[in-house]
Amino acid sequence: MGETLAPSRRDLWVQLLVYPGHTLPTAAAPVLVAAGLAWRDHVFALTPLLLAFLGSWLIHVAGVFTDNLELLRRHPDVHEHPELTQAMRDGSLTLAGLRAAVAICLGLALVIGLYLTRIGGMGVILLGIFGSAVSIGYAGGPVPYAKRGLADLVFFVMFGLVAVAGAYYIQAAAVAGGHSVVLPRALFMVGWPSAALVTCVLIIDDIRDHEFDQAKGWRTPAVRFGMAWSRNEFTTLVVFAYCWPIAMWLAGGCGRVVLLPLLTLPTAYQITRTIRSETEREHLVPLTPRMSTLALVYSLLFAVGLAWRSA
Repeated sequence: MGETLAPSRRDLWVQLLVYPGHTLPTAAAPVLVAAGLAWRDHVFALTPLLLAFLGSWLIHVAGVFTDNLELLRRHPDVHEHPELTQAMRDGSLTLAGLRAAVAICLGLALVIGLYLTRIGGMGVILLGIFGSAVSIGYAGGPVPYAKRGLADLVFFVMFGLVAVAGAYYIQAAAVAGGHSVVLPRALFMVGWPSAALVTCVLIIDDIRDHEFDQAKGWRTPAVRFGMAWSRNEFTTLVVFAYCWPIAMWLAGGCGRVVLLPLLTLPTAYQITRTIRSETEREHLVPLTPRMSTLALVYSLLFAVGLAWRSA
């Protein structure tokens, strides 16, 4: 059999930027939810929303670069991503290059944040600093929280509360034009189902990479409590995500359109069934982008359901 060709330098960096097909969908999911709620509340503002998304994505990618940097720096003998190891050997990837990529992403996010500060005040910069610390702290810093098995909780809070609130606030501030902004109570709950599906993306990676995480000394839930725990956690979050729109509809806060995310239930079922039955790593790898796409489509449909009340 022939030797597998290493990706070109260009292809390698493109893969890192969207690695592994999940950074764009997962960054967009909470922004879409915020857009739907903002539309309902008549505070939708496209330009601030797009800039908030771009800043969020850049911070997210900086965390991905940091994760790979720390893997190659601290655990060079753990071949979790053999294409990166090969790239290090042939010189198409360097630790200095990854550090520079982290700095560039955070620098660009800072530029966007400084512009948005003119709309939303210094709170925008503080939120950006907090988000950057969380992104880098996943695998970097003195005590990476992923190593301690806290990533699931952090992801749920960041994608379900912080990102949604931030994207909504910058729109409302733009429309308010310097006046005070009152955040609706619904803002602190509407992001939960999308956050559950985004967290499922992380759980897939934990299940897929549990042997590598164990070798690195990471105490992820899959390592600490076992694969059955992570599979049950995944299933619970999926069930929660699909029950939430039904609960909102029954509570009378939204019309039937909020049930649109249920159209994606067959895909969610297929992914969940595979997660619960599949043990081969190569069969789990494609599920990460599939789950990310599911989170994106679900969030888009959910946003439409939220916005419909004001149509």
